[in-house]
Amino acid sequence: MTSQPTPTKAAQASGGPGEPGGGLHAGLKNRHLSMIAIGGVIGAGLFVGSSSGIATAGPGILLSYALVGTLVVLVMRMLGEMSAANPTSGSFSAHADRALGRWAGFSIGWLYWFFWVVVLAVEATAGAAILEGWIPAVPQWAWALIVMVVLTATNLVSVGSYGEFEFWFAGIKVVAIGAFIVVGALAVFGMLPGVEAPKAGLDNLTGHGGFLPNGPGAILTGVLLVVFSFMGSEIATLAAGESEDPQRAVTKSTNSIIWRIAVFYLGSILVVVTLLPWNDPSIKDKGSYVAALGSLGITGADQIMNFIVLTSVLSCLNSGLYTASRMAFSLGQRGDAPKAFARTTGRGVPLAAILASVAFGFVAVFFNYKFPDSVFLFLVNSSGAVALFVWLVICFSQLRMRKIIQREAPEKLVVRMWLYPYLTWATAAMIVFVLGYMLTDTEHDGRETVLLSLLVAAVVLVIALVRQKTGARSSEQPAVSVSNEEPRAEVGA
Repeated sequence: MTSQPTPTKAAQASGGPGEPGGGLHAGLKNRHLSMIAIGGVIGAGLFVGSSSGIATAGPGILLSYALVGTLVVLVMRMLGEMSAANPTSGSFSAHADRALGRWAGFSIGWLYWFFWVVVLAVEATAGAAILEGWIPAVPQWAWALIVMVVLTATNLVSVGSYGEFEFWFAGIKVVAIGAFIVVGALAVFGMLPGVEAPKAGLDNLTGHGGFLPNGPGAILTGVLLVVFSFMGSEIATLAAGESEDPQRAVTKSTNSIIWRIAVFYLGSILVVVTLLPWNDPSIKDKGSYVAALGSLGITGADQIMNFIVLTSVLSCLNSGLYTASRMAFSLGQRGDAPKAFARTTGRGVPLAAILASVAFGFVAVFFNYKFPDSVFLFLVNSSGAVALFVWLVICFSQLRMRKIIQREAPEKLVVRMWLYPYLTWATAAMIVFVLGYMLTDTEHDGRETVLLSLLVAAVVLVIALVRQKTGARSSEQPAVSVSNEEPRAEVGA
């Protein structure tokens, strides 16, 4: 967003607010970024949460996924436009800081951090449950502790170790879904040797009450059930700041988001609802993917899926800790978090930001075991709508940031939002509509999620406005605002 040249590796490693470590390092390779971008859209929610969506909307859940997928593609296009012009560890929070004001960057940054540290607890618990089923001698709480400690250690070593772990975690997810789609498609058309699939067929899309057995309204209800499984697609824009060529990484991940969502979400769900009738009891009892594999007579289908889900959980944990810590680092750089968060080790690791994030994650895990139906339920519900808040802020930031980039450095508009500003406004309106529709949903806790998330957002916003009014941002930390250039360390971070 400034007239500075595109940051180079040397610039990324240069000193800044994070000294003596000298800021974040460009430790992510192109293959890391490619797999982070691909794997970022494949969350554990796709495997474990799709069954409820199918049970609610029938085959029409494909339209729900298509609607949310379109929304994500548009939001990512806006984010890609801003991030390609200025790759930064703060991503949309830093862009909102400059485009909308300090209050916006502060608020959405802390809400996003809050979302991911709660996710750490959710995923650690889910992974521990699977591991305890395999090795019951180790209690579930101990597995959660082990998983958290191991992945914290990998993030503390270097950004390269995070990238390497995520490369393999994401790789397993990609290969697994790819194999599932190929095997399932062959079975649907009767081309899989030695496998009988008596329930499979394209007639499953219309033969059991129609494509929309529960009516058109179920499509919107399905949207509410699947929208949160898409959170994570923005991680590539945060991670790109620690790559050797941030602009290229952002551009590539933005341009590939369409086929990633089409293949991994729509493709795999289409296979599920053609292998089995949508109302088959096994989908709800065993989970959609386990039931689909089981219908092919594949031995140990449940354990195969447990392994894939565990990999997804570990991937989400790994990326969640990375993402939360980098957002905390960026907030520290901008004076919106303790200064220690902006300091890095000699390896370019924001030690304090990582430890603070995982500490809150441990506390949330404790609440999950001690107060699952009160404190932890509040944490989960109060962070549930943050994804939609983030997307909405990205829309409004892009509306302002396009004008800033065109005025100051038009050559940096290497990625452009389509039909600006009309499609941006349409996307924002759709997000507001989804939030409004959630307020009418009492069956799936949509209303409670939105209200509690709005409560937490209001508290954070009040803190941000009070800080802004009192000038609480440290004068020692360079601000990112409409009138000030971003610090060099952040632009390259």
